[in-house]
Amino acid sequence: MPSALTSVLDTALDKSVLLGYSSIGPALRRRWWPGDPDPRALVGRHVVVTGASSGLGRAAAAGIARLGATVHLVGRDAERLESSAAEIRRDVPDADLLGEVCDVSDLDDVRAYAAGLRQQVPALHAIVHDAGVMPPRRTESAQGHEAALATHVIGPLRLTEELRTSLAAAESPRVVIVSSGGMYSAPLDDTIGDDIEYERGDYEAVRAYARTKRIQVTMAELLARRYAADGITVHSMHPGWAATPGVTDSLPRFAKVAGPILRSPEQGADTIVWLTASPEATASSGLFWSDRRPRPTYFLPRHADDPSVRRAVWAYVCGAAGIDHLRA
Repeated sequence: MPSALTSVLDTALDKSVLLGYSSIGPALRRRWWPGDPDPRALVGRHVVVTGASSGLGRAAAAGIARLGATVHLVGRDAERLESSAAEIRRDVPDADLLGEVCDVSDLDDVRAYAAGLRQQVPALHAIVHDAGVMPPRRTESAQGHEAALATHVIGPLRLTEELRTSLAAAESPRVVIVSSGGMYSAPLDDTIGDDIEYERGDYEAVRAYARTKRIQVTMAELLARRYAADGITVHSMHPGWAATPGVTDSLPRFAKVAGPILRSPEQGADTIVWLTASPEATASSGLFWSDRRPRPTYFLPRHADDPSVRRAVWAYVCGAAGIDHLRA
């Protein structure tokens, strides 16, 4: 537990962004952040990690496997999943890994995958939603939804709902949604209006990405309420600036400038693993985390979501995912 002084320092790091989001953040915070999970915390448990082919997803899967879990590596390409599993096993030789192909943006694929997993795994300890995209041009999912919205929000929402009974059957089950600090720049306000799918005007990839990452934070808050009676903990988090393909490929100029202080994938994934395994993570639900500590969801009050837009966005994504939002 941090002291008053370290709490002030921790908050100052967060507000500075440069220090808090870079590799400097965990280097300092590990001196006072909560302890590591028990090395055998996840033995005998099953965890689904989407976006497990590379980057944060692969690093999170490795960390979770190291704690004894059977990790279901979910991605769109079987060869990339096989390569990812081989790389994880170089670091964790006894890792229990299952490569499973599913395009999270495709709702038909999600339903089919979940149906098979429910039969295979009656009790599921956790889902880590890390699948992510930032296409340079507007593209659509199989159901006609904008790709970032489908991959980051609609698909994960459907997958979580499909696996709700499996989660509820496990002991201290969790859902971890990997968002981004970029969500701070995209509150749910009238700039979204009635164009959540980015069908009008010029498509801005970074803006579309940030908006969906903000919606993920809202989704975590609302799913926490929805699943409370089932004992399912739901949290969102941001990994800081990590040297992953999502940064180096999509934001090459930023990656070049910030390269010396970017976090490693393992540093970025640390809080994902901690939220998946630590008993302390179940003391609350619906929070937004970074470096093992809850963070505010707004930097300034004027950046807060518009309540009516928030309700409208939630109603829309639930409708797109085929879920009754009134039960949230």
